[in-house]
Amino acid sequence: MPSPFDRSSIVDDLDLHGRKFVEAYTAVVDAWVVELYDDLFAGVPGVALVATGGHGRRELAPQSDLDLLLVHDGSVDLEAAQKLWYPMWDAKLKVGHSTRTVAETLALATDDLPTATGLLTTRCLVGDEALAVGLADAAALQWRKHAKRALLLLADTVDSRHLTTGEVAAALEPDLKEGRGGLRDVHALAWIRAALPDLDVVAPESLSAEYDRLLKVRVELHRITGRPGDVLQLHDQDDVAARLGSENADVLMTEVVTAARHIAWASDEAWFAVRRQLTSSVFRRSGRRRDLGNGIALQDGSVELESTSKVDELTAIRVAAAAATNWARIGRSTLDRLTSAPPLPEPWPREARDRFIELLRSGQPAVGVIETLDLNDLWLPLVPEWEPNRSRPQRNAYHRFTVDRHSWECVALAAGLAEQVDRPDLLVMGALLHDVGKGYPGQHSIVGIGLGASIMRRMGFSESDIDDVGVMIEHHLLLPDVATRRDLEDPTTIRTVAALVGTTERLRLLAALAEADSIATGPAAWSPWKAGLLATLVERVAHVTGGGDVEEIIPDNPVTPAQLALVERGASSDRPAIDAHDDRLTIVCADRPGLFSRIAGVLALNGLDVLEATVRTSDALAIEEFRVSSAFGAEIPWSKVERDLERALLGRIALEPRLAER
Repeated sequence: MPSPFDRSSIVDDLDLHGRKFVEAYTAVVDAWVVELYDDLFAGVPGVALVATGGHGRRELAPQSDLDLLLVHDGSVDLEAAQKLWYPMWDAKLKVGHSTRTVAETLALATDDLPTATGLLTTRCLVGDEALAVGLADAAALQWRKHAKRALLLLADTVDSRHLTTGEVAAALEPDLKEGRGGLRDVHALAWIRAALPDLDVVAPESLSAEYDRLLKVRVELHRITGRPGDVLQLHDQDDVAARLGSENADVLMTEVVTAARHIAWASDEAWFAVRRQLTSSVFRRSGRRRDLGNGIALQDGSVELESTSKVDELTAIRVAAAAATNWARIGRSTLDRLTSAPPLPEPWPREARDRFIELLRSGQPAVGVIETLDLNDLWLPLVPEWEPNRSRPQRNAYHRFTVDRHSWECVALAAGLAEQVDRPDLLVMGALLHDVGKGYPGQHSIVGIGLGASIMRRMGFSESDIDDVGVMIEHHLLLPDVATRRDLEDPTTIRTVAALVGTTERLRLLAALAEADSIATGPAAWSPWKAGLLATLVERVAHVTGGGDVEEIIPDNPVTPAQLALVERGASSDRPAIDAHDDRLTIVCADRPGLFSRIAGVLALNGLDVLEATVRTSDALAIEEFRVSSAFGAEIPWSKVERDLERALLGRIALEPRLAER
């Protein structure tokens, strides 16, 4: 009689983490299911119980499914076989199970990708070992035989999975298993090598540290939540960090992001190699070797160093610029050679600076190339001040990227706005460096000025260029903050901004940076309304920095009779006077700092997008008018909005936490 299933000794042992846990837990599960098997099939020939998938890899987390196959030669009693699963269900275990012959299993694997890949980690638990080994060998042979069809199908599946789950390194709440850079991508590397053993791709074993980091987090997530699932939600991150002995959740997420980046890069490299191998005729037609100069060539979508080329201090930046401007990857052998490059002299030669700007101005390709440099220890030699920002999380719903990835995305977006400014080189440098101070103590926009100056001076920029970018770093939040929180009809507002930016060209640089920074931050940071306010502010400030009088650019918007009536109501009451109908809201109340943003926050909380806004004052009263639309196309719930406004203006609603939850 089999003993009851008891896993408490493993699950409750908080000294067991990650790899040690899954191996110990899998061993307990295996021992118990062997007991169940022996109770039914001890001594019966032609049948075996095998583990597949994650169970076959000995990687059962606390809430993992068991992946079991009862394989037989056709002589097994199927009714008796069904009894094998009952105790597992009674033990509340989730079991992916089947009972099949070898031929039936292989036939299913021909057209079913999960079955085919699961069989690649087949492990015999008990029974006819020759039968189990025969199945494993036949499944591996079939996988290799159909490599082209299977891998191209798998490639599409991987792309679809990444599109659905997003990037582990970029998500606020990452999917540790299915996301890009997650555990499943390492499994896929093993499947690629099983299909094409001679293909030069990153070995899964070389990612064991990164894989085990994610595995460790996944195990603790299962333990803490007590339910299946691989999405590390924000509210669980502190608990997981504490369980794993991390200093805090930021440290934990930095480790997760770093691991995921390495896995994602290796995965991308592997799938690039697979497609190049399996669709070689396409590459041959479009990928003739092209000389790019300086011993660098473009071949089959990859930038490579000629074997006879000498690696000098300029080689890395030349290769990076060539890869970005040709939308190409950097070959792995070339990356290996670049690690031996001597450092650039200080200040940099003119060509080094030009190639660096060429890299930054290439747009979106720059993001992948810079990340490749970073993951291969080639970025910090160029910008050593970057170290504290590497994989640094920004754990809120407002920011969608880590500090470093956000800056690279900002650079790519800024490159697309180059026509708006006279100095595109300073625009992309400002975009790269605007948050460089975030990894250091102190106010990041102030700390960043000195860091940016050090970086640019080493690169050989002039002192006037350094000053211009210093203004961009210090004031990169100025225009968005003023546009959305201050009265643009107030001449003092316009004069103050003009005095801070100094020149029209700096204003244009700051405006382009503000747009790129906002879009790179996330969807909540940019909207047509914000773009319109920013454009209005820039137009008015430019008039002043160009020598005009601010009074000439401020429109004359007299108070309307309806607004005057609200003013009279507002003057005689401590409560705000509100008029809301159709798509317009007018509110009059005592003027105070932050009033505009508080009203805008209430509107956002109620799913309303601001299309237009005007602000004016009369006798210490603020008159603020908004035209809005419902984000969901529904009728605007003005009565609820009015209640929320009154509560918010009386300080009875904590807006920021509620907005962060949306």
